[in-house]
Amino acid sequence: MTTLDSITAGAQVGALLPLLTAVVQRPAWSAQVKKNVAVVVALVAGVITVAGTGGWAQFQHGSLTMTTILAVLAASQTTYDLVWKPTTLAPLIESVTSPKRVEQAG
Repeated sequence: MTTLDSITAGAQVGALLPLLTAVVQRPAWSAQVKKNVAVVVALVAGVITVAGTGGWAQFQHGSLTMTTILAVLAASQTTYDLVWKPTTLAPLIESVTSPKRVEQAG
């Protein structure tokens, strides 16, 4: 795998990752908790992308591994801020997939 292929794969995964992360996020969480969850999910997705594109042997190539992981992280954060949040799609997914509070009967 070349560096360009690595960056491309990472960017593709990262571009769609905020929509998947929104399924896990909860509207009531603080911005810091949401950011921490998004970063952890992006790092895990980066490792999975490395394994999926180059197999486990790909981890022997440190620079390609880091390039892919960082591409996923950068693309996920950027597309969330520039695309998914302004269009309200990610927040909508977050809201729809969050458990609803049951009102206590009085």
